[in-house]
Amino acid sequence: MAKKTIRDIDLTGKRVLVRVDFNVPIADGQVTDDTRIRAALPTLKYILDQNPRYIALMSHLGRPKDAPDPKYSLRPAVSVLANLLGREVAFAEETVGDVAKQAAAALPEGGVLLLENTRFYVEEKKNNEDFARKLAELGDVYVNDAFGSAHRAHASTEGVARFLPAVSGFLMEKELEYLVGALESPERPFVAILGGAKVSDKIGVIEALLGKCDRLLIGGGMANTFFKAKGWAVGDSLAEDEALDTARRLMDQGGDKLVLPDEVVIADAFDNEANMRVINPAEGVPDGWRILDISPGAVEDFREILKDARTVVWNGPMGVFEMPNFARGTFAIAEILAESSATTIIGGGDSVAAVNKAGLDDKMSHISTGGGASLELLEGKQLPGVVALNDL
Repeated sequence: MAKKTIRDIDLTGKRVLVRVDFNVPIADGQVTDDTRIRAALPTLKYILDQNPRYIALMSHLGRPKDAPDPKYSLRPAVSVLANLLGREVAFAEETVGDVAKQAAAALPEGGVLLLENTRFYVEEKKNNEDFARKLAELGDVYVNDAFGSAHRAHASTEGVARFLPAVSGFLMEKELEYLVGALESPERPFVAILGGAKVSDKIGVIEALLGKCDRLLIGGGMANTFFKAKGWAVGDSLAEDEALDTARRLMDQGGDKLVLPDEVVIADAFDNEANMRVINPAEGVPDGWRILDISPGAVEDFREILKDARTVVWNGPMGVFEMPNFARGTFAIAEILAESSATTIIGGGDSVAAVNKAGLDDKMSHISTGGGASLELLEGKQLPGVVALNDL
C-alpha cells in the first residue's frame, strides 16, 4: 500500500486542495475539542513551507440532512485553525460553485481557505462525479489527510482523486504506517485487545486478527456474548443472542489464542453507585445483576500476557468506562500499555477517549484518528480514500 505523499510532489505555486478531518465537537458556536484540527497541522505547515498559491480545505462535520444547517457549519473552526497556524484563515459559505471559487481567487499568495461542510450537499455521500469535478476545479493537487473518513467512498475522499494528482498528508501516512505495519509485519509477540459493546460490530476484525496475532484478549460488553455462548448465565448483562453461534465459531477458530477474562465486576443496577462484586463468570451472573467491567484479577492475567508483547493493538473499552466505578479495568489496561516497551496502537473510538481521559495519550506509540477506518483496516478491507491515491 505504498502511496505518494506531499513529499513526492511539487507544491510550489500550486492550488492545494486538502481533505482534512475537522469533524469536531461544537457547543454554543465554539469548538470544544481541537484535537482533530491540531492533527492536521504538520501537513498544513509543510504545504505552506512549499510556497503554494493557496490551500483550500474540505471537511465534513456531523450528520446534516444533505442540506445546509447552521448547527453543522464549519465556521467555528476558522478561528481555532487561525490561532494554531498563526495566520489568517478565510471561510467560504459554500463548498463548490462561484462563491467558493471567488473566495479562493481572492486569497493572498499562501492563503488558507476553509470551505463549508461537504455534507451540506447530497452529492457528497453519493460520490457524484460532477460534484467531485467541481471540487477539483479549486485545486491543482489533491491531498487526503482525513484518515477518519478514508473508509467512505465520498466525493471529497475518493471522487476528487480521479481529477487531480492525489497524494496523502502526514497524518494519513502515519496511520497507514502503523496500522498496515501492525497487520503485515508486526514485531512479535503481537497481542490484540478488543472491547466495546457488540461482537456483531467486530466479527470481521476478530476473524482477521485471529489469523494474524499471537493472542487476542476480549473484554467489554462483547465478552458477555462469549460467556453466554459457553452456556453461562449472564443475568441482565448486555449480550447478543443472535451472535451466539458466531461467538462459538470464533472460540473454536481461536482456541487458546482467544482469551476471555476469568473474573468480572458485576453490579445490581446500571448505575455508578450500584452494589458491586467480583465473580468468575463461569459461576453465572445472578438475575438482576449485570457485568460492567473486568476485575483487578483479570487485569493481572492480561498484564501477564502483555508483558512480553512487542506489538499491541487496542480497540474498545473493557467496561462501562463512562462510569468511574466501572472504568478501572479500562484505565488499568491503558496504564499497562503506557508502561510497555511494545509498539502500542490505539485503534480509534472509545479506547482513544479512555486513553485521553487517563492522560496517557502521549505514552502510546500511535493513537488512531479514525474509529471506523481503523476497524476496517484491521479487518483487512481496502479503504476507498486510500486506494484512490497515487501509487509510489
